[in-house]
Amino acid sequence: MGLQHSTLEESKNTDQIITFKIADEEYGLEILRVKEVIQLKEVTKLPKTPQWVKGIINLRGDVIPVIDLRSKFGIKGEKVNTGRVIVVEVEKKSMGMLVDSVSHVIRIEDDQIDSMPLFGGSTGSYVRGVAKLGDRLIVLINIDKVLTTEEKIDLQRLKEQSKVA
Repeated sequence: MGLQHSTLEESKNTDQIITFKIADEEYGLEILRVKEVIQLKEVTKLPKTPQWVKGIINLRGDVIPVIDLRSKFGIKGEKVNTGRVIVVEVEKKSMGMLVDSVSHVIRIEDDQIDSMPLFGGSTGSYVRGVAKLGDRLIVLINIDKVLTTEEKIDLQRLKEQSKVA
């Protein structure tokens, strides 16, 4: 008969989160969803796009749409033109998210995450929860919900149109 060894430590689920800032707020995203983090390069602006669409970039031959999370989230303040782009995969398509800065990768256990309180806005759809690390609060983003289905289709159209032009 084998020994069964179980500790509290083994039963906890731990996520690796990449943290980033927009203005003075700290956000987090599952590291498994991140393809890479790059410096903001030359962005080709596209006409008739929502204000939160920064444009498109050429990333080693691939055209990648870039969204400005500050605009998308409605965060006021001075926009950063030297930020970082977090390249993520959403529905098997690459997309860049412009943020002010990227901090580091941290481990967060399930018991450190609270669900997002409801405030009547649409925030709850793309916020997975809030991680508590001492006095720090990190808003955890559900990357699949940042864009609506219609917005994802529009971004894909922009990408395809940029290849034709």
